[in-house]
Amino acid sequence: MPGLNFLLLQVTTTNSTTTGAVGSATLVTTIVELAISLGIIVIVGSLLTRFIVGIARRAGAPKQTESSIRDLMGVIMLLFAFGVISTVSGLSSYFTALTISGVAGLAASLALQTTLSNIIAGLLMLRDGTVHVGDDIQYGGPGGLRGEVVQLSLRTTWLRMADGHIAVIGNSNLSAGPILNFSATARLEKKLR
Repeated sequence: MPGLNFLLLQVTTTNSTTTGAVGSATLVTTIVELAISLGIIVIVGSLLTRFIVGIARRAGAPKQTESSIRDLMGVIMLLFAFGVISTVSGLSSYFTALTISGVAGLAASLALQTTLSNIIAGLLMLRDGTVHVGDDIQYGGPGGLRGEVVQLSLRTTWLRMADGHIAVIGNSNLSAGPILNFSATARLEKKLR
């Protein structure tokens, strides 16, 4: 049956050629998905970084704070990129990637709870403009700490007291307590209008 053997050989060759074409189409699709996903991560991350750095600049934050914001956003973008690469390339299933990212997010948020609270409070204080470098503020009511703001960062605010000592206050504590700003009355009055 030489004719049947030729027919089987022809069908096998056709199927392997078809599989190769489908495989290369899948590879191209995967590369396109990967490029689009990474492009979106870079664009969204860059825009978010510019927005947050802009808030920090308007509040008079030092260059060190801007650098810290860029570094933090870079790490976040790398983590997202790693997740996208592992999911799109098939190294992990969607369920596995979701589970791992959920557990990692929970662990990170619990470990960094105070730090994240200070950073969020710092961003909100920078955005609101309630405290700037050079302001004379009092924290904690009438018997609290009073001094000049000498440094305002994402996590902490530094006050130079009248006796020359430096008080470092976490931004979450500072934003929660009563703050009296003696040197920004005119600036804060404009915000009330």
